[in-house]
Amino acid sequence: MPIVRPNTAVRATRALQQQQTKKSTATRSFSATTRASSSHGPQYDPPTGWLFGVKPGEKYQKEGWEGPFFYGFCGSLFLAAIAYGFKPDTSIQTWALEEARRRLEAEGILEDPQKKQ
Repeated sequence: MPIVRPNTAVRATRALQQQQTKKSTATRSFSATTRASSSHGPQYDPPTGWLFGVKPGEKYQKEGWEGPFFYGFCGSLFLAAIAYGFKPDTSIQTWALEEARRRLEAEGILEDPQKKQ
């Protein structure tokens, strides 16, 4: 059995060659083009010092999307609250309580509340 296996020697030689080529070449980006800005305008709006950009004494003018967004958002919250109120109770505790009451009534241990009236 040879002291150094041929596969190991080949791998070591390739690793050394790759290290030498990495030192001589500069790292390049994955893309050949430079990154371009896509907004076609300045990237930074300097602060004006006014709250929400509205100067004192000027009236704020709503944008077209603000009204439908406000009414749609509040309306959907209102409908969700109503739907949550009418949601059926599907908890395991409620089911277990009703099942225990039915079994106790069937065995005669607990009186049927319908018979009292």
